[in-house]
Amino acid sequence: SFHSGGTEALNTALFGILRPGDHVVTTAAEHNSVLRPLHHLVNHHHVNWTIVPVDAQGMVSTDDVIAAITPATRMLAIVHAANVNGAIQPVHQIGRRLKERFTNGPKPILFCDAAQSFGHLPLSVHDALIDVLAAPGHKGGCGPLGTGFLYVHQRLHDAIGPLIFGGTGTHSESLEMPNDYPSSFEAGNMNVPALAGWLAGLRSRTERCTPIQATQESAHQLCELAQQLYGGLRQINGVRIIGQPETPLLPVASISIDGYAAGDAAMILDSEFGIEVRSGLHCAALIHKAIGSPPDGTIRISCGETTTSDELQHLMVALAELTS
Repeated sequence: SFHSGGTEALNTALFGILRPGDHVVTTAAEHNSVLRPLHHLVNHHHVNWTIVPVDAQGMVSTDDVIAAITPATRMLAIVHAANVNGAIQPVHQIGRRLKERFTNGPKPILFCDAAQSFGHLPLSVHDALIDVLAAPGHKGGCGPLGTGFLYVHQRLHDAIGPLIFGGTGTHSESLEMPNDYPSSFEAGNMNVPALAGWLAGLRSRTERCTPIQATQESAHQLCELAQQLYGGLRQINGVRIIGQPETPLLPVASISIDGYAAGDAAMILDSEFGIEVRSGLHCAALIHKAIGSPPDGTIRISCGETTTSDELQHLMVALAELTS
């Protein structure tokens, strides 16, 4: 089903699936688009949750996730790539362990937030045994803001209810929302101009190759940028890399700069060097204690497919000037 963005898609799944008495296992690497809806469900709808901690690299342990499952566990909500530092979570391993553990009877739903990785890294819902997945269209999906989608495995179509009620253009004689997917999750008018823009963006990526090949090319390109980004940052005295993944696959890094508050450094990089970064907690407050962020958060550097090596070198020169 199509949605106004990743946040609406995530909320649709969480509110549509979870019921009073259900237990959810999630992680400290999650974005507030998952944590805040779950916090509301815990405090107002009698849902219970376990937040599995992450290590100093922002990684969650598969063993810890599986150990947190109880007889009441209805869902595992796991982000694929942490937005603060790009750490890739072991979604595939978690999916396999779930299958091994629940050979008889229903297993908990594996729900994946793929906001940071969709279109950038290969991720098969079939290979990873993901039941529900949400992502926006405006990041790796090459679409405009205001687009997103929710994938729900066919076996769960009857188990998830709508978040928004209204006209669907079908079964208009009934005051009940239709239970056919995706109509029951697309009440009202869709943002057709934005969806058309998203389609154009996807087509531009697949003119020369298949969607899978396009994603593989993107993953290779971004991995090279990640190596250059982290390699350059390590050479600058006064720059501390926070929560560096063991093997960076995405060119996303959180840093602090000696002598500068995160917000001040971000403003200087923008005003004096024309470099846009983000400062603060990045809507993901729980991960920062584990990775050792300063109280005011980090300076997050994010590169995309259009980022060039020269632009990364310009960033390194700017950071060296700030710390000199």
